[in-house]
Amino acid sequence: MHNPTIAVDTMGGDFGLEVTLPGVAAFLQQKSDASVILTGDEAQIQAALRTHKVPAERVRIVHTTQVVGMDEAPQLAMKNKKDSSMRVAINQVKEGHAQAAVSAGNTGALMATARFVLKTLPGIDRPAIAKFMPSKDDHLVLVLDLGANVDCTSEQLLQFALLGSELFSALNPACREPKVGLLNIGTEDIKGTDTVKQTFALLQQSRLNFVGNVEGNALFGGEVDVIVTDGFTGNVMLKTIEGAVKFIGGLAKQEFKSSVLTKGAALLALPTLNKLKQRLDPRRFNGAIFLGLRGIVIKSHGGTDAEGFCYSLLEAYHEIRADSLAKLEVGVGRQLAALEGLDAAEDTAEGGQPD
Repeated sequence: MHNPTIAVDTMGGDFGLEVTLPGVAAFLQQKSDASVILTGDEAQIQAALRTHKVPAERVRIVHTTQVVGMDEAPQLAMKNKKDSSMRVAINQVKEGHAQAAVSAGNTGALMATARFVLKTLPGIDRPAIAKFMPSKDDHLVLVLDLGANVDCTSEQLLQFALLGSELFSALNPACREPKVGLLNIGTEDIKGTDTVKQTFALLQQSRLNFVGNVEGNALFGGEVDVIVTDGFTGNVMLKTIEGAVKFIGGLAKQEFKSSVLTKGAALLALPTLNKLKQRLDPRRFNGAIFLGLRGIVIKSHGGTDAEGFCYSLLEAYHEIRADSLAKLEVGVGRQLAALEGLDAAEDTAEGGQPD
């Protein structure tokens, strides 16, 4: 494989170049074999580059004249902003100039544009937003969907499970059969909505290492590798976790400042508190994956800083290096073919004719 090239939407997000350029500079310092294509206003990019140490031979600028606003309607942005830094970054992947695109811009517009330009993998109805999240003993759990699809059919949830399992294996070759759990209000197979119950049955028929229903606390227990849910539930879970981390951090800070005694205790506990803060730092897990597309697209949090944006670039880099897209297409295709074969066999057993 050639050295990884990542197309970067430099204008997207809450802060644009103020965050994206220093994030790119930090990324290129860490990965000497990588290069970037920067999409956006060339004059502004050149001015920002002069304040950061970025190797010129590893950077190419593609000038664009438009920017997608954070509050723009996705379909309108896709239709009216064909020369936006976001659209052109995705085009670089489509045209083969880059192996991945990264943007901190409008999530809905990025998903709509990426789906329109790149299309989905064979057998996949809709892309999902997936993200690796921290769990017990430094274990990472891949959770999807985190907001792309509010309403999902059981077949689509099955597809998410296939995508998640194959991606986890691609990025963790030592784990050939990731444990897949279906998010539910209980572990019993009689619980949940009709869609969840139907998904449970489909997952049991698949070749996945399906461990059954899991509750929300399984995310932190380290007992599964992939958790599947619809975008509505997944997004609520994600935002709740983010809020809880901030709340607990603020509460701990408040308690340690409450008296002279607790301030002294805080000084003694400072090394441990700093380690805990680093492990829970949301910037380390920045970079959601638009999974199911014919190309790698990574969504950075719009309000992150340069360090967080750097982590989203690292996520793209690791996916390119792992050849995750090719492995996804082969693995998902194999799984879907097996399921179709099972359906055909059942039809024949019942006296019918296979489709």
